[in-house]
Amino acid sequence: MLAVDRRLKILETVAEEQTIQVVELATRFQVSEMTIRRDIKRLERDGFLRRTYGGATAHLTRSLDLAFNARALQSAREKRLIGMAAAGLVADASSLFIGIGTTCEQFGRYIQARSELTVVTGSLPIASQLGTRALHTVVLGGTVRRDELSCVGPAAAATLNRYRFDIAVIGAAGLSVEAGITDMVDEEADIHRQAVALARRVVVLADGSKLGQVALASVAPAASIDVLVTDPSADSHQLDALRDLGIEIVLATAPLASGSLAIADEHEERA
Repeated sequence: MLAVDRRLKILETVAEEQTIQVVELATRFQVSEMTIRRDIKRLERDGFLRRTYGGATAHLTRSLDLAFNARALQSAREKRLIGMAAAGLVADASSLFIGIGTTCEQFGRYIQARSELTVVTGSLPIASQLGTRALHTVVLGGTVRRDELSCVGPAAAATLNRYRFDIAVIGAAGLSVEAGITDMVDEEADIHRQAVALARRVVVLADGSKLGQVALASVAPAASIDVLVTDPSADSHQLDALRDLGIEIVLATAPLASGSLAIADEHEERA
């Protein structure tokens, strides 16, 4: 069994039983207890579990759809690095919108908590992350989509319209010069579309697999993007075409030995 499949099975067990034991999982999957502990550590780092003595308990409730968890495990390393890199781009902002999705969740984990910072989000997992930290967190409310635990609909849109943002940080199911930013769900695209219109700057977080892809629902043209944060797997032709629109490209790469993050922007790439 691949590690990603084993971790998904661990998440399924937690969702069903709300707790797991290392010894039991090691026996079930016929791997060492050390391997299971590494799996649990990885899932905790990515925000899914809280470790306890001898096992782990669910970080989120069992109502979280496991399809969402499975998708979060895809390109998890790239999403984490993107989130870390993007967090450094918003240090001076006093108001942020954070969009829906697994890459935005990673971004939420790394933003610096400041008492003067207001964050508005339609993501319940992100609101849960930020709600206990030293900043002002606003969740949109409205209808909650079960698959993503996201707030959508007229009530969410009405709350969103009360704010103006220094920066809107959103994810994308697809991004291309021709189709712009696209999403899988029209209701969520509506919220992201409105947030883009309410922000002075737009930062898009998308791992390399999303570039050149086109999803169902249109969010905004590519020209509305100020900064794209992606990873080195992104297609170079797509990146060149986006640069030609005046979009700043930030490539998030692996941490340096010192623990800091290596980030290449378009100026460094051209040098």
